[in-house]
Amino acid sequence: MSIEDLSEIHRPITSLFPSLKDDDFERYCLSSEDVDFFHDQGYLSGIQLLDTTQIEVLKQELSEFFNPEHAGSNLWHEYHTNESEDPDRVLFHALGAWRLRSGFHDLLWNPAYLIPASQLLGGGVRFWHDQLFCKPAKHGGNVAWHQDYSYWTRTQPMAHLTCWTGLDRATQENGCLQYIPGSHRWDLLPITGLAGDMTAIQNVLTDAQWGAFQNPVSIELEPGQCTFHHPLMVHGSFDNRTEQPRRAVVLNLIRDGVESHTDDELLAGVPVIPSGQKMEGQFFPLLYSAS
Repeated sequence: MSIEDLSEIHRPITSLFPSLKDDDFERYCLSSEDVDFFHDQGYLSGIQLLDTTQIEVLKQELSEFFNPEHAGSNLWHEYHTNESEDPDRVLFHALGAWRLRSGFHDLLWNPAYLIPASQLLGGGVRFWHDQLFCKPAKHGGNVAWHQDYSYWTRTQPMAHLTCWTGLDRATQENGCLQYIPGSHRWDLLPITGLAGDMTAIQNVLTDAQWGAFQNPVSIELEPGQCTFHHPLMVHGSFDNRTEQPRRAVVLNLIRDGVESHTDDELLAGVPVIPSGQKMEGQFFPLLYSAS
């Protein structure tokens, strides 16, 4: 069943999230120590973005997506009921939720993450794309070690930021995000698979780099908390064998001014932005102006 494509609306359409006010910068801004930590380590975690009501609305909308026949299923850029194709290691992964439901649409304009994102990007914040990563109870799959920018080289310069927000409590036991601190200073690595072998990345690393994987940092989060990370930060997550699901929404952002670096589609179903032209328009709205 077709529905209205909410990507045509570049403003909040509900009152689920607070509207952006002139004095919100002081309320939501990061400390200089936080910003320094991000640039030194490649990530910053534990920032509360969602309250209980917001979490429940997003969970309800998300529950509709697990049925492949849901309304608006034609609007996804990507949709995988199981990215891994192994029925015992299920990883639901989809891009484009903001086009389908009002809660995921309005999440883009939540000042609780936009102001920190502007500080970390060093400028205006423009939308790149969203993702859903969901691991069901008992048989949730992994996300293999990777760098986000290895999938995004069709956009340049590299002025990107990822905001990962849990809709459930994220723990080591249910497959929380794991980081290799400082890996954002490494060169761009080849893609070795998103839902495959957790050791596959070893084939493209030096011995010293692989040694860093012996001491990853587990990003345990309470529901509604987020973690920001650099586009070269090496990260992944392990299986979920607990009795509860682990569901997350990811907002991928760019600094205003990033350009297309391809003459192909940037995302499936999106009109081509010729190489060298600024990313903007219906699918890449400006969310926050640094001025």
